[in-house]
Order: sequence, then C-alpha cells, then structure tokens
Amino acid sequence: MSSTRPPSSDGSVKPARSGSGKGGQTKLRDLSGWAKARHAAKKTFKWGAILGLVGAVAAAIAIYVTYQSIDLPDPNKDFQAEKTTVYYSDGKTVLGEFALQNRDSIPLEDVPPYMRDAVISAEDRSFETNQGLDPKGIVRAAWNNLRSESQQGASTITQQYVKILYLSQERTWKRKIKEAFLAVKVQNALSKDEILEGYLNTIFYGRGAYGVQAAAQAYFDKDAKDLTVPESAVLASVINSPGNFDPAVDKDNRQRLLERYDYVLAGMVELGRLDQAQAAEFEGKLPKFPDVEEQSTYGGQRGHLMTLIKNQLLAEFSEEEISGGGLRVVTTLDRDAQHAAGKAANTVPPQNKAELHVALASIEPGTGALRAMIGGEDFLGENRQAQVNFATSPVPPGSAFKPFALAAGLESGFTLQDSFNGNSPYYLPNGETIENQGENAGESLGTISLTTATKESVNTAYMDMAIKMGDTQTDGIQQVIDSAVDAGVPASSPGLDKPFPSVVLGSASVSPVEMAEAYGTFAALGEHTSWYLIEKVEDASGVRFEHRVKSDRAFEADIVSNVTYALQQVITADGTGYNALELERPAAGKTGTATGSDLDGDGEGDVVSSWFVGYTPQLSTAVMMVRGDSRKPLNDGYIDTFYGGGYPAMTWTKYMKAALQDEPIKDFPEPAYLDGESPTRTPLPTTFTSSEPPEEPSSSTTSSTEPSTSREPPTTEEPSTTEPPPTTDEPTTSEPPTSDPPTTREPP
Repeated sequence: MSSTRPPSSDGSVKPARSGSGKGGQTKLRDLSGWAKARHAAKKTFKWGAILGLVGAVAAAIAIYVTYQSIDLPDPNKDFQAEKTTVYYSDGKTVLGEFALQNRDSIPLEDVPPYMRDAVISAEDRSFETNQGLDPKGIVRAAWNNLRSESQQGASTITQQYVKILYLSQERTWKRKIKEAFLAVKVQNALSKDEILEGYLNTIFYGRGAYGVQAAAQAYFDKDAKDLTVPESAVLASVINSPGNFDPAVDKDNRQRLLERYDYVLAGMVELGRLDQAQAAEFEGKLPKFPDVEEQSTYGGQRGHLMTLIKNQLLAEFSEEEISGGGLRVVTTLDRDAQHAAGKAANTVPPQNKAELHVALASIEPGTGALRAMIGGEDFLGENRQAQVNFATSPVPPGSAFKPFALAAGLESGFTLQDSFNGNSPYYLPNGETIENQGENAGESLGTISLTTATKESVNTAYMDMAIKMGDTQTDGIQQVIDSAVDAGVPASSPGLDKPFPSVVLGSASVSPVEMAEAYGTFAALGEHTSWYLIEKVEDASGVRFEHRVKSDRAFEADIVSNVTYALQQVITADGTGYNALELERPAAGKTGTATGSDLDGDGEGDVVSSWFVGYTPQLSTAVMMVRGDSRKPLNDGYIDTFYGGGYPAMTWTKYMKAALQDEPIKDFPEPAYLDGESPTRTPLPTTFTSSEPPEEPSSSTTSSTEPSTSREPPTTEEPSTTEPPPTTDEPTTSEPPTSDPPTTREPP
C-alpha cells in the first residue's frame, strides 16, 4: 500500500523530496540522535556544574576549617633567644657574649628606611600590598621551574618569616601548605611593620649573623642605624644566599654580589624609594668592606674569664637564661687593668718555655672587686692544661703564707721587735727539724726580730713564734690557721684541716685569687670582703641582680698596720722582694716558693710553685708560676730566676705599675707598737725550743737541708693530705717546710 503524504497547511499535498524513502528515514533518525546527545550533554554539564559548585563550596569550607583549626605554634626557641652580653666594669666595652645565635634584636625605628626598602626590593616587592601570599609570584616561579633545572622561590617576606619562626627547613608539600596557611594567619594577626621588624631581626645574613644589627656589625663594623644606602643594598642582597654572595667566602662571590646589588638598587627605583640619579651614583660599585676582626668568645684569656663568669651566673640564673635570655652582665673587670695583666704575664717570664703557666689575680681592697685575672695560657691552646684556670686553682703558696702567721703572732701579744730563734736546724718539741732555706739555707742567724724574720723569710724564727703562741705545739699553729681563714683563705683549703707545723710555712693549697683576697684584708686595714666578679645583671624588665658589698672586721687596724710595715721591709734593697722596688710607690708584699717531693731524682725536694703576693692601698695582687700540671719542678735549670722574688715579683711589678699609673700615690698608716714600748724591746726568752736537739730526740727523727713532704706535689685538683698528726716519732719527711727566694741578685 502506497503511502500518502499528509496535506500541507493549505490542504495541498507536496511531492516527496529526492532521496525520500528509506534514506530519508535514516536522516531523520540521525537528527533525532544528535538531539539526544545534546540533551545528554546538557544534562552532564548541569550535573558537572552542580558537582563543581559543590566541590568548590566543599573546598572553600575545607580551607576555612583548616585555616581556623591551625593555631600559630610556639616560635622556635632559637629565634626567641636573645644573646647575653658581658661587659667590662665601664658597662660599655664588650668582653664577650653567650648566645645560641649571634643576634641582637632592635626596634624597627632603629633600622634606616632604605634598609627596609632594600630588603623589600630584594625579597618581596609586593610585600606592602599582598596578603601574605603572592599568587602571581607562585605561578611565575612554577613556570620558570618547569622550564629550567634551577629552582626559583616565590616565598613572600611573610612566608619566610613564618618558616623561620615556626617551621622546620624541610622542603615538602605538607610544609609548604602549612606555611601558606600560617602566612595568611600572621598577615591577619600582625601589621606590616611588625612582620618586617620580626623578619629583619631573625633572617640569616651569613658570617654567623642573625638579624640586621648583628649583620651590620659583622660586615661593616657598625650599628644598623648607621648603615648607608649601598651598605643596606649589600645586606639585602646576601639574604638570598650568603654563601654565594658574601665576598669573604669566595673571590668569585664579589661579581655575583655586584649583580644582585644592582638588581636591588633597580628595585628600589621601581618601588619609588630611590630616584634614578641616586641609583646611578651607587650602581656598579660595592661599598668598602672594612677589616672586621673576628673575636672568639673563648680565645686567649677571654675563655678563662667567660667560663668563670658563666659559672658564677649559674648561681642565680638558668642555662637557658644565660645563653638566650638577653641578659646584660656588667663585671668588675677593668679593661685597662686586664690589658696590663696580659702584657705583664706574656712579656716578663722567659719566652718559649713549654708548660710554664703564669696566673694573676688582682682585687680591689675594701670591695673585693676582681679587677684583672690571668688564668694561664690561651684557653683554646693545644696544651692539655690550656683550659685550667690556674688563678682559681689551689697550689701551696710557700712563704707567702707567713703573713697570716705574722698577724696571729701580733694578735697573741707579740710585737715586731720581739726576737725569735733563727738558728737552723730548729727542733720541734716532737723531735722534728725545720731548716732555713734560700740564701740562709742551713744558716743559724741567732735571735732575730719578727721584722727581720719577715724581711729575710726565716723559717725557723717563724716556727719558733708559732710554737710560743700556745701551750702545746698545735695551739699556735691552729691560731695561724684561724688567722688565715679570717683574712679570707677558705677553711676548706687542702692541707688546712689539721694543725701540722708545715702549715705555718705554706704547705696548704690556696689559689691566687684567694691569696689576693686575703692580702686585700691587710690593705683594707683589717676589713675583709670576699672577692666577686659580677657587678650587675639586667634584662628587658630591669635589674635582675646587683652585688652588695659586705665586709667584716677580721683584724684590728693596729695589728694590720704592723703586718703591713713588716711586709714593706720585704720590698727593700736587701729584702727578698727587691724586684718590686721598681713600682716606685708604697707597697707591701711577700715572696713564696713551695717545695714538694723529689721530682727529678736528685735526692732533694723540688720547687713546684713560685709566688709574689703584694698590695698597695688600691690593689691587692697575687702572681703564681707553675709548670705543667704543677707536678714538675721550676728549678734545676728550667728557669733561672725561679724564686718568688724573681719572675713572679717582676711580673707583679710590671702589672701594678701599669694598672696604677693613673691612681694617686697613697701611703700606709704608720705602724703601731701594740705594747706602747719602743722598738728596742728586750727579746723574749726561748722556752722549750732551741737550735740544739732535745735531750732525748726520737730515734726516727732526721734532718735534711731540703725538707720535703710525703704528699704528692700540688695539682690543680684538691690533693689529699697524707701527713699523719704530729707525734714524737713523726719523721721530718712528713712535714714540708718551704723555702723562700734568696736575696742574691740573680739575673732575670
């Protein structure tokens, strides 16, 4: 049956189109499929749009939730820390620093505007307008990184600050994402000035410098506030990579620095912070780099001083406060006196003497303030004793201990004109013998005054006085110990725990700083003050510690005036301390030479330490010399003038002359004759001691021309006392009477 086309709208029937029939039907079906496809596409797009919108909303919600959930963490401790600065007594001259980082934070107003502009030009030119992130910079860096092997960063100043202050330096996507969130958070929490100030104070500039203040000092030896435009451009340039731009690291760095320096100047022009004419003046030529001396915190004597300062600070402050609390520590050390001490210690002793250690401690009488100290050789030296502070290490002082016996004798009622047995050997009640040493070695001097016994350092006369001070052999010796402790010698000093006769002659171990303190009591007319090193400590909140001088009367002024008079006779042309005459001002002092065991196998005790301790009204100073670990002899050819009146007295004199050059010459009070009689008082009779042996001496008693001790030679550690309590059969080798320098004029 043939098909009939439906009539048209006007009722006519139109003829069929060419290709109608089966082919025409196919075409209609094709058109119908396209419509369906378009419909499906619309549907897909619709749902895709819906899903995309949902995804975007979800992402936005996720970002918001993540942003809200991230709190600013605690800053890295290293970047919270502020270095502690230690000053000399003037409160201005820096002695050293304790720091986790070499950083000294300063307020933004102390940073020149062009330094701020240079950093913005170098690191983040959109800093003032971005919101903590720079999307354009991120895209640009990503594109450049894809096109080249080098990696270009796109971190804003805010991002860099966040990374330094809160995050680790690892390069992971996780860290970068967290960095971005924190950057926005910081941007919303802080002002631009606050962010820039924090950044300038924490970023690393090379040369060990963190922050712009430390960088200005490290590169240009000036404060940040004094930086010029070219200097600012240099510091801003090196931030990117100090190792590649610091000209001090590599000679090729200078050209790289110059190129980046010009880039920074061009950026300052672009930002409107520098006009073209100024930039043209600076472009192509770097500023001059001064020779900045690199100072080691622990090099030379500084190591001995800084270690001692830190140990004293630890009594009041924690390790964290000292290394990172931003403390300002003012010490008692006088810069000029310290310089004089170093010069004296380095020039007087024989040069190139291996193992020779020179220690010096100088204290202000009446206050106890430590004005100078030499602990030994370079703290960073190769010698294994380099880090031993011999100025604080106990060593037997020999006859330098006798002034305490002198004070005890005067307190017990003797006067300087009283006479004592100066013959040698001298027999103790228990049968032991004491010998004179030095120039008077083995010589019997008869009865001599206490003044002469002090001037010539006569062992036997001093022992005679000590024995006569009490009812028993030990009574007077205990009084000597008590006198030393009153003056300032620690009661815990090795060898001071029992009243052995050898204590009178200086067998107990005392450090130079303790001897300077004790002699300072004589210089202060009998007022004792403990030595101290820390004057004041401050931090941002104010004064945290301030020393208060406390004194106590150890001796009556009349007693001390007589002690001083006797010690002044030591520094005379025929006294053992004649070398100190070159000071050319009133001074009192005492030589000391401590003899230990036979160290070189020659059968005689050897000199293990050599001393000179003396004072003027303004300074009390102790000088000590030892060899190695203080177990090696100074005599037998090691150094020629090994007695205390030799190199120690020379060193003392050179130091005191320089340290006191601007001080007025002061005299000591006149001596007081305590009994009111004239100096020609009749000598006291000897009681139970003499130059002759007792009728029945112990069979085990022997005498020698060089008495020694059975203890090991002194070391920087506390030696243990092995001397037995005195008995009637105690051998003389158990007591180490020490010798004193001869008065012969040995060449220096």
